[in-house]
Amino acid sequence: MINNKVQLITYADRITGQGIDELSNLLIGPLNNVFAGVHLLPFYNPIDGSDAGFDPIDHSEVDSRLGSWDDIKVLGANYDLMADLIVNHVSAQSFQFKDVLAKGKQSEFWDLFLTKDDVFPNGMSEAEQQAIYRPRPGSCFTPITCGDGQTYDFWTTFTDNQIDINVKSTAGIEYLDTVLGKFADNNVNIIRLDAAGYAIKEAGTNCFMLDETFEYLNKLSAQANEAGMETIAEIHSHFQTQVEVAKRVNMVYDFALPPLILHSLFSNDAQALLNWLTISPRNCLTVLDTHDGIGIIDAGPMGDKPGLLDAAQIDNLVETIHEKSEGQSRLATGAAASNVDLYQVNCTYYNALGADDFDYLLARAIQFFAPGIPQVYYGGLFACENDMELLARTNVGRDINRPYLNAQDIDAALAKPVVKGLIKLIQLRNEHPAFNGEFIAKGEGSVCRLSWHDDTSSIELKVDFASREVIIVDHREGEQSIVDLADFLA
Repeated sequence: MINNKVQLITYADRITGQGIDELSNLLIGPLNNVFAGVHLLPFYNPIDGSDAGFDPIDHSEVDSRLGSWDDIKVLGANYDLMADLIVNHVSAQSFQFKDVLAKGKQSEFWDLFLTKDDVFPNGMSEAEQQAIYRPRPGSCFTPITCGDGQTYDFWTTFTDNQIDINVKSTAGIEYLDTVLGKFADNNVNIIRLDAAGYAIKEAGTNCFMLDETFEYLNKLSAQANEAGMETIAEIHSHFQTQVEVAKRVNMVYDFALPPLILHSLFSNDAQALLNWLTISPRNCLTVLDTHDGIGIIDAGPMGDKPGLLDAAQIDNLVETIHEKSEGQSRLATGAAASNVDLYQVNCTYYNALGADDFDYLLARAIQFFAPGIPQVYYGGLFACENDMELLARTNVGRDINRPYLNAQDIDAALAKPVVKGLIKLIQLRNEHPAFNGEFIAKGEGSVCRLSWHDDTSSIELKVDFASREVIIVDHREGEQSIVDLADFLA
């Protein structure tokens, strides 16, 4: 059972400048008693591919620069430990695909990879190609000539260095089974199903979140559960899809929450946020920022489906982020900076709020009071600002929010009032018993009230976005205390 306490999202190397053992030391040192769990972002060989570890050459091997499976096992013995099962693809540099490049269909690994002909054996029409849901611009196929002299259109949903797996083939099933086995043997107890919404492709569909995809998620989740692990689906899509996916797996991400909080802070209107919190999945993880950008599609309309925000509100949200970040996010988003996707804004959450300490702490307070288990990204924990130097060096949009930190950076960040205040909020979320009780959301106009209560205690966050008056009312052991959120910055 996952602890209902705050978790950290981090790379091992980017938070310490070193590896997994050093991360463990950080968690029992300066961050002692702050986090109950860790989402350890890809630690596979290699960590520095074209997509920061999400394009593994060997998904079952720990990058030796970070440590070993023994280090993973130690970390998982002390914390809830989440790892990414990269369901959709493997690196074009993998030994399996290199064998395919050399031998074509004669390779023993041929069936591990998905080609256009696997899905469209009778050819694909222009209409069928246009119907495919795309997370990035351009074609989802990459023509590659193999050693047998034949050119094949391999399915590459994200980049041409990420070759899609044929998850229906025996080879695809065995590949993912091997990785799951490694996780189970080394104290990983939460599996993040990365890019799972794209795993199943069928001719005549949009090849995203199909009925068969739901069945596949059911099967993967059950398999992980049998091995003692829980699953969380990582899917950016319409909010109704998240509600449906939540019924099929142990947990989902509440990706609609981050843009809705920004909208409330920018517009001083709580209604869209309140509407969502009355229907949002309760079996969820909440985030504001991650290693990816700030999701926008999750709160907006899709086709003829209305969103939690309308198109004009989404446009205003995006433009306000660009304005608050003084144009930095615009340089890292959309068609700029070699972006893989077009549905996220690349920016630190702190800079998306204009580096305003109070608004940032308020955003975190809302996250912690919303239903679900909160996760805090390492850049957000230390209130990092956009890393424009790293962005300029790599021209990878997401790197604006993937800084490399060292011990001196962390010491400086821990001295900042906003970081001290955030850690106090985390400890309140971890310690208060009412967060294991019932949730109620109320309010109208610029006011929202988020409360939790059990048989003996309660806690409520009262927010007036217009006046920025924010208090926390805490009832415990027969006593009541009222704290102004501004006091957390004192």
